[in-house]
Amino acid sequence: GAAWPSIYQGLRVPVSYSGVILCIISMGTVISSLQSDRLTRKFGAGGVTAISVAMTAAALFGFSVSNSFWALCLWAIPYGLGAGSVDTALNNYVALHFASRHMSWLHCMWGIGASVGPYIMGAALTRGAGWQMGYRIISGMQVVLTIVIVLSLPLWKAKTTADAGEQEAAPAKALTLKQIFRIPGVKEVLVTFFCYCSLEQTTSLWASSYLVLNRGISPETAASFASLFFLGITAGRALCGFLTLKLNDAQMVRMGLGLIAMGVVLLLLPLGETAALAGLLLVGFGCAPIYPSLIHGTPGRFGAENSQAIIGVQMASAYIGNCLMPPLFGAAANHTTIAIFPYYLLVILILMGAMHETLQKGTKAGH
Repeated sequence: GAAWPSIYQGLRVPVSYSGVILCIISMGTVISSLQSDRLTRKFGAGGVTAISVAMTAAALFGFSVSNSFWALCLWAIPYGLGAGSVDTALNNYVALHFASRHMSWLHCMWGIGASVGPYIMGAALTRGAGWQMGYRIISGMQVVLTIVIVLSLPLWKAKTTADAGEQEAAPAKALTLKQIFRIPGVKEVLVTFFCYCSLEQTTSLWASSYLVLNRGISPETAASFASLFFLGITAGRALCGFLTLKLNDAQMVRMGLGLIAMGVVLLLLPLGETAALAGLLLVGFGCAPIYPSLIHGTPGRFGAENSQAIIGVQMASAYIGNCLMPPLFGAAANHTTIAIFPYYLLVILILMGAMHETLQKGTKAGH
């Protein structure tokens, strides 16, 4: 995203073509997420993580040497496949072997990385090195990370071996999608993930436009507060790591839903610029605990023997929400008005809350 304004002009393609690359990456992440159970059984969580990071390193280097739009599309395939696999393998590994606070901090690190990447690209562009150099730098970081993960593989195996209960419980074969959907609570948790990512991605993509076009806030102020939305998620997850010492996963999710509701109400009410900006920050803080807590609760809710397969379909549902709902809002706003933004978020939030409470009643995870 940070590089695209420079890329599309240099390759002489329409600005909208970034959506094509995003769709290819997203399809790759969905496919690899659904295959994660089989891959992890074959290579182990550490092996899948190492292979996935290596694939993204290769794809990023491929981006850096691409001279055409179609070359970018080609390299987007291993990028998406690698991104989905590492997401699912890491989340399941942490959910099985570590406490809820570690899951929050894992996702806090994602926020830091998501902030650092555009900064590196921006620095490369500012110094005249070109977007290709930005991709090369991040590819080099991924190569170093791959080496570190390969060297640490014995630690991953030792941790897994120490958890004898998980090994004994694991089924002999990977679960099929039909078997996964038969497990009580799976449909509800998939809708919950779909709604969460729909809300997060819609907010990140459309909040600035809403603040400028509907609230009359200056583009500069709106852009800075839209970036603070992600900083709110990152800082919130760092804090949530400590809150998990007092609250369980279900309570953390409910707290997040409550904060988002407060933020959406502030966006709805005609209380002026300060209230609208505060509402956006509250939505960011509310998003912080939901995703990590839902994932961490998966082994306890569905059993360690099923968690890898179920986290895989949860990730796939999340990616579908990312891809589908923000463009759907754009189409709806185009035919009506962008003022429907907070109402759109509210509908998603109500559905998410209802699905989470149904999930709590129907599964063995604690309230």
